[in-house]
Amino acid sequence: MAYAGRPGTLDGMLISARNLVMTYGTGGSATHALAGVDLDLRPGSLAIMGPSGSGKTTLLHCLAGIVRPTSGTVTFRDQQLSAMSDRQRTALRRKDFGFLFQSGQLLAELPASENVALPLMLDGQPVKTAIASAREWLGRLGLAGMENRRPGELSGGQAQRVAIARALITQPSVVFADEPTGALDQATGQQVMQILVQASAHAGAALVVVTHDPGVAAACQRTVVMRDGRDVSAETAPPQPGAQPAPGFPYDQPVPRAQPAQRPNPAPGQVPPQSYPPAPPHPPAQFPAGSTTGSVRS
Repeated sequence: MAYAGRPGTLDGMLISARNLVMTYGTGGSATHALAGVDLDLRPGSLAIMGPSGSGKTTLLHCLAGIVRPTSGTVTFRDQQLSAMSDRQRTALRRKDFGFLFQSGQLLAELPASENVALPLMLDGQPVKTAIASAREWLGRLGLAGMENRRPGELSGGQAQRVAIARALITQPSVVFADEPTGALDQATGQQVMQILVQASAHAGAALVVVTHDPGVAAACQRTVVMRDGRDVSAETAPPQPGAQPAPGFPYDQPVPRAQPAQRPNPAPGQVPPQSYPPAPPHPPAQFPAGSTTGSVRS
């Protein structure tokens, strides 16, 4: 049976996970990566936060159909992922889910436009049409004129913008982002999060962000806190934007420019450390009203 596409639900539910358990190994050496997690995902942005080894990435992989849990269920728009074949889940990930990783996972030999267009070409769209859509998305994310640059010719923030465009070009229902700012400096990470939240909302996609950074989690509307494979959100105060390195993020405001670090005066006989001015922010993303690419689905 082929993957059925995008059926709707009356309550707007996108993903529902119930009693998820993921166990690696057996007996006394077994590791319980997930220990009975429930989660509901509706349109909006959700952060899954926790330290290394808390189960947050395993949870994301289960929600996205990348792995099957040991027990429990994950349902996407009334379709149970465990009942799908590998081919059906692959089609689901290609058409309905977008992915963004810490290192971008761009293909080094392809220019930015082809990296972004790749999901459309894999889905059978003509190359010319796919490239045109990719160039439009790159322009909206402030990368006009960089369409022919390969990943090695882009800064870290620019490469993540390319990855964001690739994640959104298929107009997915859900975007899964695993530590999307983990390889970036603080100022660039703020810019990337601003663009990711804005672009996902503009495209009508729910956003799930896995992070260990409270500042990143504070950008999202909801936060699930993981510890030892369990959801301990009820026991943990939610991250507060005012207490984060990126204070006062409303994401419709410009990201503040980073300030150079204050260095102590060198001791006599020492060579003073060199200070570099901060890089200017990238051009802002543009999402014109009434556009067709990334339009909100009914």
